[in-house]
Amino acid sequence: MWLRELVLKAKLIGFQSHSLTEDRMDPELDSLADPRTNDDVIAAFRAQNGRVGGMFAGADLVLLTTRGARTGLARTTPVAARHEPDRFLVFATNAGAARDPAWLLNLRAYPMLEVEAPGVDRVERFAARAVEQSVEESARLYALQAADDPAFAAYRERTPRAFPVIALERIDDGSGQRRRA
Repeated sequence: MWLRELVLKAKLIGFQSHSLTEDRMDPELDSLADPRTNDDVIAAFRAQNGRVGGMFAGADLVLLTTRGARTGLARTTPVAARHEPDRFLVFATNAGAARDPAWLLNLRAYPMLEVEAPGVDRVERFAARAVEQSVEESARLYALQAADDPAFAAYRERTPRAFPVIALERIDDGSGQRRRA
């Protein structure tokens, strides 16, 4: 137990040593403390009520489960989001890469999806419809996000590509109640 605490404290201050963690620390605990892959981020998000550590500590994330544009298979992806009263906004930056992220192509092909978002005492799942915003509205919303999060301003410097903004709108079940996925 003391070794786990020592390793976690060392990670918090930036010290990393494979000799401390090799075969002595629970890999699941390690990936939750400092997620490195999308699978780690997804596991940490679900296990910790939408809160993720490591480089994602403090980030507003949601999980999108989309249908693959070519395969039709379910794909879950962690994405930075901006919460508004009746919707979430997600930004197709692909970390400033020259091409759109795969999840955007999936949403363009199949705009119905499942969203997992941090809730009060657990991760909330709901069905949603993806609505791509106009070029002008995307630019306006992106500017708000970049003003709040410097990483988004940095993405803009990496590529001349416009970053689409997608609104994730909850779907009602017809009774006025929001449908859970």
